[in-house]
Amino acid sequence: MAVADDRPLTLVDEHARAWSPHEARTRFRAGLTGPTAGVAQGHTQVNLISVPADWAYDMLLFCQRNPKPCPVLDVTDAGSWTTVLADGADLRTDLPRYRVWRHGELVDEPTDVRAHWRGDLVSFLIGCSFTFEWALSGAGVPIRHIEQGRNVPMYVTSRACRPAGRLHGPLVVSMRPVPPEHLAAAIRESSLLPAVHGSPVHCGDPSGLGIDDLGRPDFGEPVDAEPDDIPVFWACGVTPQAAVMASRPPFAITHAPGQMFLTDARDEQYRVA
Repeated sequence: MAVADDRPLTLVDEHARAWSPHEARTRFRAGLTGPTAGVAQGHTQVNLISVPADWAYDMLLFCQRNPKPCPVLDVTDAGSWTTVLADGADLRTDLPRYRVWRHGELVDEPTDVRAHWRGDLVSFLIGCSFTFEWALSGAGVPIRHIEQGRNVPMYVTSRACRPAGRLHGPLVVSMRPVPPEHLAAAIRESSLLPAVHGSPVHCGDPSGLGIDDLGRPDFGEPVDAEPDDIPVFWACGVTPQAAVMASRPPFAITHAPGQMFLTDARDEQYRVA
């Protein structure tokens, strides 16, 4: 098994923010990998989780009961690798990197999952917080992990999600250090995009979420904060992966943390005001 490290990564390309979603997907299909923060400005990014059809209702119910970490933007038919969110896209090839799970264990981290694909897989496309980073940036909020060319840090919390059928697990959050003078803007702008996780779930002391050390994220990479920065935590679409690890379904495919699917949808489509 060859599993890639969560090694330090810069943004995938210095011109990536100007790419169209189709151009980004084409490059990822050709083998480009890396975090997708800052790619295809103004277009919605999504998390992926594919489960066997006999687990699909449990996953749908899990998402319905936990809308902050799991806002569903599309669900495919069993076996389908297409989505209404991206014309001509192939969910088996168009993400930078995937994770393949068997009985809750990570068994592979390929850039193409056609060899693993099954005719009974139902895919869930879940909104991603990378989407609202454009709104934060437009409001003057610095995005430290992009400034530092790193993947966003993500943490498993002590908060349990509401279980659904055979699925249970903890809430996972992403964290962005925010200067105090920009905190109100960060909360306001993200709250206007509930389909991509919306407002933060916690601001300040990480122990409130059971996080001991911000320098040791469970996924992604640590980021350097300025002295007065406030750690701000948003619900994260890696939460279904934590549920896979905890609940151990026989098989699942997900995106690799931070390496998302680029849709054709514009961010404005999900803005509520």
